[in-house]
Amino acid sequence: MLCFILGISRLRLLNNKEKWYIFYIIFLFIIEASTKFALYSFGLPDANFLYPLYIAGEFFILNFLFSEKNNVSPRFVMPVLVLALIFVLVNGYMQPMVDLDDIKVISNIIIICFAGYTLIREIKEKHFANRFLFADACIFLYYSVSVFTFIIQQQLGSISQLNASLIWGLNNLLSSVVYGSLIYTFLKLKK
Repeated sequence: MLCFILGISRLRLLNNKEKWYIFYIIFLFIIEASTKFALYSFGLPDANFLYPLYIAGEFFILNFLFSEKNNVSPRFVMPVLVLALIFVLVNGYMQPMVDLDDIKVISNIIIICFAGYTLIREIKEKHFANRFLFADACIFLYYSVSVFTFIIQQQLGSISQLNASLIWGLNNLLSSVVYGSLIYTFLKLKK
């Protein structure tokens, strides 16, 4: 919530490329609020119907963020993203062909590639001041670890409750690190 409020309050300090971080935060806030609302207000047993939207939205926003930062033409990115959206929605809401966790892993690997390329480029171009370098590094770290979490998720049923809790606790901790890096970056922005 703090990251969401702080991001919105700093919106006018951001250039068009940096506004994608705000879109990312807004999207995550909407998904989390919708999940809580579905579970507690409607009393639904789960909110799994939001999972395909979460995967697709996160994938789109982060890929557009990194393609904007790398000056990649939308004409090259758009077909891949449209195909990914169709695949996620068909898999999530129609006849599943592949497990959604597998799609999440593939989407995270693509995000890692974009984030890694962006980080390498930003580090090589020292003259280019990137106010979101720390946030990009934390996004790269979170999604890298998340890939391994989702790969071993299918084995969580066969491991102890304590080990499963440790794995998901690490995932939540790294998610908090991403939010913290964005909060830190927003607080550093100068008017």
